[in-house]
Amino acid sequence: VERCMSSMQTGTQMIKLRGGSKGLVRFYYLDEHKSCIRWRPSRKNEKAKISIDSIQEVCEGKQSEIFQRYADGSFDPNCCFSIYYGDHMESLDLVSSSGEEARTWITGLKYLMAGISDEDSLSKRQRTRDQYPSYTFDEADKNGDGSLSINEVLQLMHKLNVNLPRQKVKQMFKEADTDDNQGTLGFDEFCAFYKMMSTRRDLYLLMLTYSNHKDYLDTDDLRRFLEIEQKMMNVTKEHCLEIISKFEPCLENKKEGALGIDGFTNYMRSPSGDIFNPEHYQVHQDMSYPLSHYFITSSHNTYLMGDQLMSQSRVDMYAWVLQSGCRCVEVDCWDGPDGEPIVHHGYTLTSKILFKDVIETINKYAFIKNEYPVILSIENHCSVIQQKKMAQYLTEILGDKLDLSSVNNDDSTRLPSPASLKGKILVKGKKLPANISDDAEEGEVSDEDSADEIDDDCKLMNGDASTNRKRVETIAKKKLDSLIKESKIRDREDPNNFTVTTLPSSGKAVLKSDSKKNKLEDDVESGEDFSTNKRHSRSLMGSFSKRKKKGSKLKKATSLEEGEDDSDSQGNLAR
Repeated sequence: VERCMSSMQTGTQMIKLRGGSKGLVRFYYLDEHKSCIRWRPSRKNEKAKISIDSIQEVCEGKQSEIFQRYADGSFDPNCCFSIYYGDHMESLDLVSSSGEEARTWITGLKYLMAGISDEDSLSKRQRTRDQYPSYTFDEADKNGDGSLSINEVLQLMHKLNVNLPRQKVKQMFKEADTDDNQGTLGFDEFCAFYKMMSTRRDLYLLMLTYSNHKDYLDTDDLRRFLEIEQKMMNVTKEHCLEIISKFEPCLENKKEGALGIDGFTNYMRSPSGDIFNPEHYQVHQDMSYPLSHYFITSSHNTYLMGDQLMSQSRVDMYAWVLQSGCRCVEVDCWDGPDGEPIVHHGYTLTSKILFKDVIETINKYAFIKNEYPVILSIENHCSVIQQKKMAQYLTEILGDKLDLSSVNNDDSTRLPSPASLKGKILVKGKKLPANISDDAEEGEVSDEDSADEIDDDCKLMNGDASTNRKRVETIAKKKLDSLIKESKIRDREDPNNFTVTTLPSSGKAVLKSDSKKNKLEDDVESGEDFSTNKRHSRSLMGSFSKRKKKGSKLKKATSLEEGEDDSDSQGNLAR
């Protein structure tokens, strides 16, 4: 592992893949604090990094969607790996010059990730707290000389929304500048300055309240705090000493049985200081009741990366949600080419993935972090022939994990419990009619499905991708134009007089013109002041005429955009 860390910090030149375009050659390395991956060259400069804390998974080989866009044989699979990071599972897809280099990075990253995931909550929070100064230091060091001037520190304070008096900041800066007062802060000095700046005033005042204005809590002070403030019962001196031993960083305070502000802050930021009951981190409820007695964490359109109309479908999403705690995932199944069932959102431009790949991913990740049963919510649009293929994959891939008890026990009237189904995968879906012929090629199994969520006007039928894309854009532009019209009408409203909710009907407002002026005659509102009505009439008519001119310009621009999009779509199809 140490060799991996050393090699990663030395750095490696690798190719970063970007979908359909050519890859970019970049130099990747692990920073000195082992807290993030950086690369150069990059226009992002200091922002060109991925925090180790944000990495969700490291996958060997050509598993990501980006790799699938390249022809077989383009890269050696042993040299390929993907890093998934962030809340939205973004991927960094890399190709190294050798399989050994790829294994070094995969091993090193998994080691760093394991170090974070195995830490208890306090250690992880402390690690994050200690790493944050390194991020802010690098960002504040504008000239890159490895130290911060007072002006750079002041700019940083402003960026962090820290509202301290300028004189107070200068005083803390001077206290932290210990190397013969050179007028700048190195990294270690900045860490000391950051801790001075980030001491929580509320916790400090709370400590003073229970310590009789001492700068520490002794065991009697701590006991009173725990019983009065934290509502704990029968707190002993031994328990207080355990807290001090665990959370107090100062050895002298530990020996004297005292909890200083840093130790008190550590305790309050730990699980022991949380309002959440630590016993509830594990399942503590009775799990022996039937399944129908529980709320089940479920995922809708699990396979989609984004919206329901044009986003990407990825098998990785099943791995992501299963490891995030979901126990019910959705699989929308449709007939695919070559007799292979596929998964995607019907009547849309979402990409398609193989049903077989989905089941393999579920089989791999279903019980890594949770032993309770997984429910596959099957939305079935397949022909009978391809449904048989689905059944074959389910039984062959899932094996003993597939629960068939309800199939074998038709007389069962009581659902099994989560506890009895640990490690099992259940299939939820509508059965074909019992009287269907064995030779039938079709059979209705779904009355309500995801396709029903889409307006009929928005549904796309099988056909040319370019035509479907133009149809989507046309629908979207109509909706947008309608929203713009409603927005402009509301912007013209005068809340002191009246509210315009719709366009005036032709029967109630008539516009007349002569050589001198325009008049608005309104039979219903005849009692209102004429000048007021005239002003509102001109205001409304002016907005309509402007909208008409803008609409014509928008139409021309739209035609150009459609032309460009058509060419892009054709290019993508060609690729």
